[in-house]
Amino acid sequence: MKIVRYASESGPVLGRLDGQTITPFQGVADVQALLSNVAQASGAAVPLDSVRLLAPIVPQRNVFCVGWNYLKHYDESKGKREGQEVELPDRPTFFSKLPTTVAGPHDSVPLHEAYTAKLDWEVELAVVIGTEGRDIAEADALGHVFGYTIANDLSARDLQRAHGAQWFKGKSLDATCPMGPVLVTADEIGDPQNLALGCDVNGARMQVGHTRNQIFSVARVIAELSQGLTLLPGDVILTGTPEGIGAARQPPVFLVDGDVVECWVDGIGALRNVVRAGLCYAE
Repeated sequence: MKIVRYASESGPVLGRLDGQTITPFQGVADVQALLSNVAQASGAAVPLDSVRLLAPIVPQRNVFCVGWNYLKHYDESKGKREGQEVELPDRPTFFSKLPTTVAGPHDSVPLHEAYTAKLDWEVELAVVIGTEGRDIAEADALGHVFGYTIANDLSARDLQRAHGAQWFKGKSLDATCPMGPVLVTADEIGDPQNLALGCDVNGARMQVGHTRNQIFSVARVIAELSQGLTLLPGDVILTGTPEGIGAARQPPVFLVDGDVVECWVDGIGALRNVVRAGLCYAE
């Protein structure tokens, strides 16, 4: 099943997407409510091209993220981390982004030019947890997944380096996590380690990768994260980005006003966001 969330005069609506038609869920406004209730998509059909899509889910707590989860991405940044060089970890590197980073799949997003001169792109497969769990065994981990979507972990590289090697500030500027366009349930994706993904900027291919090249699989990430930490229904986990980020290029390339960033994952679709100077929030 493909799930979308869209704006209406009465507020956000959650629906099932079939082709170019959305069937709303009755009495359910978000994925968290869907996970806790048995609900059927039975409302009056709505054409997809008649609505503004929102992020399919806004988590109720921070977005969990994994750094350095593709070897070529780790390698491309060697010597470019501005005093934050580390050996390749033998366990996942976790950080988080605030819920206020979440933006829609087609929104214009802020350049944040007053705060950063180095806004960068990162396409990622995002995991949505469906079943609560703690100390989850790797063999059982995918059974806790409700579905998958796409995220762009927009990152202010200068701020990422400026706060004691803690990435939180540089990763948490408002509207720096576009997500969508749909949430695809786990049964339709099957193996999350069999998905191509990539990112284009102004039509130029910047990133191409494949989840089979993740250092830590989705199941391993969930198992490690859940050790002593309860994962809740509706939690979102970003699983890392492949090589091709702007900061690692020679010379480095960063986003500017008017850039169009498109992130795609096989079987899910694509985000398309325009970066705009002068914005504080997504529009």
